[in-house]
Amino acid sequence: MTQSPRPDDGRAALAGFVTNRLGRGPSRPQPARPQAASGDASVQNFETLPGYRELKLQRSAADLIGLGNPFFRVHDAKAGATTRIDGRDYTNFSSYDYLGLNGHPKVNAAAREAIEAYGTSASASRIVAGERPGHLSLEKALARHYRTDACVVMVSGHATNTTTIGALLEPGDVIFHDALSHNSIVTGAQLSGAQRRSFAHNDVDALESLLAATRHEHRRALIVIEGLYSMDGDAPDLAGFVALKERYNAWLMVDEAHGLGVTGATGAGLFEHCGVDPRSVDIWMGTLSKTLSTCGGYICGPAALIEYLKCTAGGFVYSVGMSPPLAAAAEASLAVMQAEPERVERLRRNGNLFLTCARERGLDTGTSLGLAVIPVIVGDSLKSVTLSDRLFKRGINVQPIIHPAVPERASRLRFFLTSEHTPEQIRETVSAVAEELAAIEKGGSLIEQLLAKRG
Repeated sequence: MTQSPRPDDGRAALAGFVTNRLGRGPSRPQPARPQAASGDASVQNFETLPGYRELKLQRSAADLIGLGNPFFRVHDAKAGATTRIDGRDYTNFSSYDYLGLNGHPKVNAAAREAIEAYGTSASASRIVAGERPGHLSLEKALARHYRTDACVVMVSGHATNTTTIGALLEPGDVIFHDALSHNSIVTGAQLSGAQRRSFAHNDVDALESLLAATRHEHRRALIVIEGLYSMDGDAPDLAGFVALKERYNAWLMVDEAHGLGVTGATGAGLFEHCGVDPRSVDIWMGTLSKTLSTCGGYICGPAALIEYLKCTAGGFVYSVGMSPPLAAAAEASLAVMQAEPERVERLRRNGNLFLTCARERGLDTGTSLGLAVIPVIVGDSLKSVTLSDRLFKRGINVQPIIHPAVPERASRLRFFLTSEHTPEQIRETVSAVAEELAAIEKGGSLIEQLLAKRG
């Protein structure tokens, strides 16, 4: 049986892990793994899965310098601007509750009423178990919001992208997507069997070059962009992408997972932010787990598209229907968002305040627009995790984003702002970030610190 990696693999192994895994030196070529004979019991050990040894070394390295695990913490409070972990209160920047609607009285009341009427489950797929009024009501409300013919809601945001793209395209077609697209978009493209081509982030000219060179080689074409990019907090030029999809006879799909409730004067989304008629976009996708404070995803678009997806998309046809209380709560959240635009304005003020304070302290916020998603880029995975840990000890909960989720040089802390954060929380947080980052950088190389403790 293959042994598990041990914490005492040695100074050289640990240094090699830190330098190569966390980007302080050139990566070493990895030897090809030998092919095991059929029935070889050793490969049936889950510890032989690719990357497992690396995960164990990561944890060993973190333990040596006293870093807590920033992931999978148990929260004893609802997701929002504050949280409670192990009996301690924290200012929380790891929640997508952008407009503070999670736990809103009207949202909770809608969920309770739906439970009383329909229980907690749709029981089976909507094809098998039938519709519930809340499904149809939510879909109509979302379709009205985007001024489209129809809408379909599904139980997972990730699956909504994957199953929709997988159902619409096939070999012989082509998908053009932003280089920083979410995993669900890339996975859907791979599922479809279509050719996949990425273009430089938010670069309309780069996409046009790709279209000019390759569009004629394929039958159908889909362009996929996001309304607000969740790693960088920036947004695309929607008008430019609409012009290209019309010029090159392609569909345009916009993933509004982080845009709804955030971009635009009233939070309507990217079309409001850019002053573009939403009907010029073929497919609007979004999630219910951010601003709408529940769980699931949606597609809004022409009636033929929605009818097709309801009958052919595996993630809808073969999946249980959305839980009735979630559908009701999402619709109530949308109604509150539309009725209380002051929430969007508070969110905008908070984002601008954070961005301004961060820049005044010399922090690298990349290309963020200062709306709801603001990274602080530190450029080193170990440094990012250390900074997150130090902030946690000061009562601030924020997650590090490290390689391979982002390039090593772009490792960062990612702050999600909500309308419910106070100016004092924001100012104190930015000051803490700047102080702790300066202290880390003053302390010398993190590899040297790690090896010193190891020795």
